[in-house]
Amino acid sequence: MSDASKPITIDVVSDVVCPWCYVGKRRLDAARALRPDQPVEVRWRPFQLDPTIPPEGIDRHDYMSRKFGPEKIAQIHAHLETIGAEVGIAFNFAAIKRSPNTLDAHRVIRWAQGTDQQSALKEALLSAYFTKGQDIGDRDLLCDIASAHGLDRAVIAKALADGTDAAAVQEEIATAVRMGVSGVPFFILAGRFAVSGAQASEALAAAIDKAATAEDIGVA
Repeated sequence: MSDASKPITIDVVSDVVCPWCYVGKRRLDAARALRPDQPVEVRWRPFQLDPTIPPEGIDRHDYMSRKFGPEKIAQIHAHLETIGAEVGIAFNFAAIKRSPNTLDAHRVIRWAQGTDQQSALKEALLSAYFTKGQDIGDRDLLCDIASAHGLDRAVIAKALADGTDAAAVQEEIATAVRMGVSGVPFFILAGRFAVSGAQASEALAAAIDKAATAEDIGVA
């Protein structure tokens, strides 16, 4: 195993309106539990499945029906509900009324980086959207969630209004696309091993082992 004092970094490229990203997060949590002696630092990186959605969001039913068709989306939701139950997610797609633009949510996640609350904040955003049907494009809600995870509400509200880090988040997304990321979740371990998709927890644990071994032998 690698030096226990040196955590392995796992950069997770994902979007907060991607149900498979929620599944992937829960599977990563389970993978980490399978390797309790291996310290890991998870960093949540932005991606937008549809950056063309306007800031105010759009009606989700109409949007998803146009994208997949009513029959297909019903099948997708049913499948995801089954998968979600396996990892403790109670998907409630019927409660979701708006498809938001997720840029602001990614900005808030970015501001939690370096705290011990970024993963919990990410979980809260995913839960708010997928199990409560809340509009995570709403800035008041984003401020509430940020405040509940140790960020200063007034500072977050001002930064959201000022456009702080919007360009930086968009550039980070563009960098991921240039790297070849076309679907999420996408896991980058120790800066050099990639795992695409919401893989099983055992597969993610094996990837952690691989990254740990590489750290031990000094792979550059």
